[in-house]
Amino acid sequence: MALNQSRPLLVVEDLHVTVGEHEVLRGINLTINEGETHVLLGPNGGGKTTLLNTVVGLPGYRITQGRITFKGTDLAELEIDERARLGIGVAFQRPPAVRGIKLRQLIEVAAGDGAHEELLADLIGDLTLKKMIDRDVNMGFSGGEMKRSEMAQLLAQSPELTLFDEPESGVDLDNIAVVGKAMNRLLKAERIGKGTRSGLIVTHTGHILEYVNADIGHVLYDGKLACKGNPLDLIGEIGKHGYDKCVECALCQM
Repeated sequence: MALNQSRPLLVVEDLHVTVGEHEVLRGINLTINEGETHVLLGPNGGGKTTLLNTVVGLPGYRITQGRITFKGTDLAELEIDERARLGIGVAFQRPPAVRGIKLRQLIEVAAGDGAHEELLADLIGDLTLKKMIDRDVNMGFSGGEMKRSEMAQLLAQSPELTLFDEPESGVDLDNIAVVGKAMNRLLKAERIGKGTRSGLIVTHTGHILEYVNADIGHVLYDGKLACKGNPLDLIGEIGKHGYDKCVECALCQM
């Protein structure tokens, strides 16, 4: 796939992040241009989710060095809702349940001034939401229902950059296909008609890439980006040699 030569959307520069007393990220440099989808691979505990949560602005993730800019705006002083309004969306690995708020209501809020009834009808059909739409958000939902719920919210929000944390986690094969289709719809501008979209997908297994095309893969190992390349090629090499080999290759190229 030919990469879009447009301007940078998300720029992470020399990012160091501490959680509690532990430094998790140790000098991350990452640029995602408009129209690009990147994949973040790496072993558990390497810092993948920490990077996403720092971009989103969740509490408890303290930037000690470096910065993150989105569309040229420094995110350091922005709250979570301000980052969402600026155009950042997120699908959590384990999305929270929200008692007292119906999924229908949350989709309507995410859509803003959009055509709610038309959008809801579209999402209910595509994501099989009929049994969930008037239930409290994620209350008693299965793993697949939670993921479909999040995809509906994101499609309503239509962010310019979407962060996906382990979208295949806790999801059966049928639901992975539905989630993958929704991710493609979200990331392909021609399907939603609101400009160029970009994404960052965190995956441990790589299964979601059977359904979603991605441009560039990165390996995040021990708080640092070890190497990058074609996502499917990286997954193949990791399957054969493990993550340690990525670090060796990175050291050889320094």
